Amino acid sequence: MKERRQQQKMVTDNTRTLNVDSAAMTLPVSDPTAWATAMNNLGMAPLGIAGQPILPEFDPALGMMTGIPPITPMMPGLGIVPPPIPPDMPVVKEIIHCKSCTLFPPNPNLPPPATRERPPGCKTVFVGGLPENGTEQIIVEVFEQCGEIIAIRKSKKNFCHIRFAEEYMVDKALYLSGYRIRLGSSTDKKDTGRLHVDFAQARDDLYEWECKQRMLAREERHRRRMEEERMRPPSPPPVVHYSDHECSIVAEKLKDDSKFSEAVQTLLTWIERGEVNRRSANHFYSMIQSANSHVRRLVNEKAAHEKEMEEAKEKFKQALSGILIQFEQIVAVYHSASKQKAWDHFTKAQRKNISVWCKQAEEIRNIHNDELMGIRREEEMEMSDDEIEETTETKETEESALVSQAEALKEENDSLRWQLDAYRNEVELLKQEQGKAHREDDPNKEQQLKLLQQALQGMQQHLLKVQEEYKKKEAELDRIKDDKLQVEKLLENLHEKQENCTSRLCASSQESDHPLEKAIIGNPVKSEREALLVGIISTFLHVHPFGASIEYICSYLNRLDNKICTSDVESLMSRLQHTFRQEMTGVGASLEKRWKFCGFEGLKLT
Repeated sequence: MKERRQQQKMVTDNTRTLNVDSAAMTLPVSDPTAWATAMNNLGMAPLGIAGQPILPEFDPALGMMTGIPPITPMMPGLGIVPPPIPPDMPVVKEIIHCKSCTLFPPNPNLPPPATRERPPGCKTVFVGGLPENGTEQIIVEVFEQCGEIIAIRKSKKNFCHIRFAEEYMVDKALYLSGYRIRLGSSTDKKDTGRLHVDFAQARDDLYEWECKQRMLAREERHRRRMEEERMRPPSPPPVVHYSDHECSIVAEKLKDDSKFSEAVQTLLTWIERGEVNRRSANHFYSMIQSANSHVRRLVNEKAAHEKEMEEAKEKFKQALSGILIQFEQIVAVYHSASKQKAWDHFTKAQRKNISVWCKQAEEIRNIHNDELMGIRREEEMEMSDDEIEETTETKETEESALVSQAEALKEENDSLRWQLDAYRNEVELLKQEQGKAHREDDPNKEQQLKLLQQALQGMQQHLLKVQEEYKKKEAELDRIKDDKLQVEKLLENLHEKQENCTSRLCASSQESDHPLEKAIIGNPVKSEREALLVGIISTFLHVHPFGASIEYICSYLNRLDNKICTSDVESLMSRLQHTFRQEMTGVGASLEKRWKFCGFEGLKLT
């Protein structure tokens, strides 16, 4: 009996605590149906069901429920750092209590409500599914928790548009989409509804967003302009206007070497502006004279710099040759270490390192040797170019072909000479190596000597071939020079013959006044070509009994030969008066000269 009384007392105490909590949640306990509906929406069993323990056993001594661990500051939800929420876990929505209404969350198992695409700068939301008895005050009471409301446009068909002060408030309002709203504790259909919150398009939002974008674009342009101005080089100072005082200052600056460039720019600007007149001409002449005095200084500076450059080149060449000698010594050390007398005492790893080092040193030595040879070739090429320029200045334009051939042969001779120098250097190196090999005690001395002798013989043979080619080129150059002399002699003979012919023609013209007429009377057809032309023209005109113009005849002859000239054809036809006859046909503007064939009539006359 005592145990039953204690259990009943515990149940009454628990119900009292629940009543206190429920009163704190502002949910009326007098309406059991509403409480059961809310508990069903939350997925919890309704309270007061017989045969089921509502809460676990409560221990009054501990002041807490049995089966629940003691509360500690580090428990999840009570600690300083909240526990991490998995991304796949759905957000559990809770009941929201307001003064005039209550919002019940949607079923968490249902998919989230669909929304349209968010307009740019959206601050307005569409709210549908409002209760029929819902007022603007209730809308403000529900949505003012999301943020500051600027305007509400309510419709009679249970929806409205709400405009917030900021864009992030819209996301808070979308959180309420899907909630069921109930006004007070009434279950009437007109006092309930399901909220649907979605983005809405508004002109004010779009206008404010465009204004903000333009402002950002202006700020970006301003920032870029400031950056460009910061990176832009400073503009040169403006040139002062001409005056006698400024002229004297510029004249003094022109005499100073350090200020000459600035002063000469001012002088140039003044001359281009047209400041020179009869009154200021003497001042400008003195300034120009001062500018001219710097020419010798600049030439001397250039010569000094050229001298420094030559000295630097020579110093570089000497240093490069010294480096090359040291590389040769290093390579010789590697070669001597690679000989069997010392090679057998090294380990495998040491031999590998020595071979790698030797290969690297040989490559670097070859690179330096090529660079040194390139410098020597450039110097020889500069000298040869100077010689070629000196020789080409004295040659005539009529002999350009022979000159180009001679230059090509000289270039080939120069290249052969460079090859000879290179081979001589290599032969000297081989001789030095051979001398070093003689000094050292090597069991393979005879084999190395044979190899060196063979290489030396090959180099000598190649040297002989190069010398033969060089001699051939020189002989060819001499032959070209002889051809050039013969051509010059032929030109002189042709000039003499031309002068003799002109003198004979002058003498013959003095003897007879009409030589051409005699030649025409004596022999009107001078060559076989003219005879062929006479036959072709006769055949053509025989087909045209009414005659043809000289242009028509020549157009026909040009089809056979493009080199036929109209004047030559006309002079030939005028010489043969018994074969061709020229007549005038037409009247007035249509008057035309035509040639006819009269060979049959001329045969009777002759």
